Amino acid sequence: MVSLDELLRTTSRTFALAIPLLPSEERLDVTLGYLVFRIADTLEDADTLPRDERIAGLEAYRDTLADLTPAAARRFVRQWADRRPTHNQHYQRLLEHTPDVLAALAGRPPEARRIIVGHSQRSIAGMAGTLRGADAAGVLRCTTVEQLREYCYHVAGIVGELLTDLFQLRLGETAGGHGRSLSRDARWFGEGLQLVNILKDAAADADAGRTYLPAGVPLEDIFAIAHDDLTRAARYIDTLREHGAPAGYIAFTRAPREMAVATLARLRTDGPGAKLTRPEVAAILRGIQQEFTPVAGSAGAGAAGAGASTSEVGGA
Repeated sequence: MVSLDELLRTTSRTFALAIPLLPSEERLDVTLGYLVFRIADTLEDADTLPRDERIAGLEAYRDTLADLTPAAARRFVRQWADRRPTHNQHYQRLLEHTPDVLAALAGRPPEARRIIVGHSQRSIAGMAGTLRGADAAGVLRCTTVEQLREYCYHVAGIVGELLTDLFQLRLGETAGGHGRSLSRDARWFGEGLQLVNILKDAAADADAGRTYLPAGVPLEDIFAIAHDDLTRAARYIDTLREHGAPAGYIAFTRAPREMAVATLARLRTDGPGAKLTRPEVAAILRGIQQEFTPVAGSAGAGAAGAGASTSEVGGA
């Protein structure tokens, strides 16, 4: 047996810490949304495969999401039985457990399932399009800010839109006219988080054949875009507050933003590759938990490692 919690903890950095801050009802859908996207990311970044095989893998995954039957999921996984698309053992294990993730997704209420599948398929199409601009070996280089932002939208901006749709599904009519405001800022929230990760992981990405920072574009320009995006993220969180979102929604969105803001400041002083220490991350989470005491009581153990849900799913 494998739990969704375990798959989340071993494949995520920020989300595994933030998801336990959500109200219990939302944790499973957000966990599934992350894992479904992470499987796609694994195929896009498959460092052992050439470009065309990655694209074929993404297209097969998109078709599997449209089906969501156990047979379709097993057919998809059989493609990887004799090869390992990634050197990362945790991502490889997640890929092997795709049938478990998709079985859990198939069991969710229709509207939540539609949101997760629809946004995931949009992201997968964008990832495949990005790969078509790489060379035959899959080496990718963004040469303009526009290409960088398009990439960020496909892999992170759409995640922000997915989360917003899940939030609005739960908030219902209480969202009133604020739904449009949330949608306006959702993609920029995702872009800001992704740009901070790109700045932090620039050296490792280059080693893996991915160059997202355009040559010839001053690094300060990228910092400025990230800063503006994180300002929009603060506005997104304020909008959630304005239409009475549960405290867990605020805590969940604040955690990655505060970590991104602190990381961006560290990158400015120490340069690309710099990151927060574990005690610094723990201090940010502790501060948020203390502010939202109803959340802290239910999420404290989760943030320390208990995970986002207690659902158990069968082994692949």
